[in-house]
Amino acid sequence: MLKFFQMVIVEDLLVSDDVLQSHFVCNLNACKGACCWEGDFGAPLDEVELPIMIEILEHVKPYLSAEGIAAIEQKGPYTWFEESQEYGTTLLDNGPCAFMNKNELGIAYCGIEKAWQEGKINWKKPISCHLYPIRVLKNKSGEDYALNYDRWDICRNACNDKLQVPLFRFVKDALIRRYGEEFYDQLEGLHKFLEQNSSEDAVS
Repeated sequence: MLKFFQMVIVEDLLVSDDVLQSHFVCNLNACKGACCWEGDFGAPLDEVELPIMIEILEHVKPYLSAEGIAAIEQKGPYTWFEESQEYGTTLLDNGPCAFMNKNELGIAYCGIEKAWQEGKINWKKPISCHLYPIRVLKNKSGEDYALNYDRWDICRNACNDKLQVPLFRFVKDALIRRYGEEFYDQLEGLHKFLEQNSSEDAVS
């Protein structure tokens, strides 16, 4: 691992120091899951996830809204977004993800994840959703090359800084799912190193 000014290299990936040192815990009671209905693009999908989206669809439909089902039946479970040059989950005409639904408190939830929680499918949700607010940048070959903290205004009031949880720990399960235990352990070691150096600098 080599340390740079604003990025570090962990294995073959560039990792923003924001990922290691910023604090993030999502308070859904504050934002109501707005990341599921705000924005111009669906949740990014890897090409290997596209057939999975088709395979799980019938098992997921019972957890979706009528509007979501209608949009998926019309457009399919995923869409090619020309501006971002990537596949993403299909959106309703007014913006929300077609796989989003809301509970009795008006808080958004993912129909895919709900089906997974109830044992209907064995795939939790798209990795881009699982990793959020970490965003993965890809090279021209479609391979991951950088991890960044996607700072979005809608998350500002819902981010519980008081808990002092580093962002990479908040998405621990997603990082391990994507890159493995060893990769995550290296992030823990690097975080400890940076914290120690910060303390020493403060003393000096």
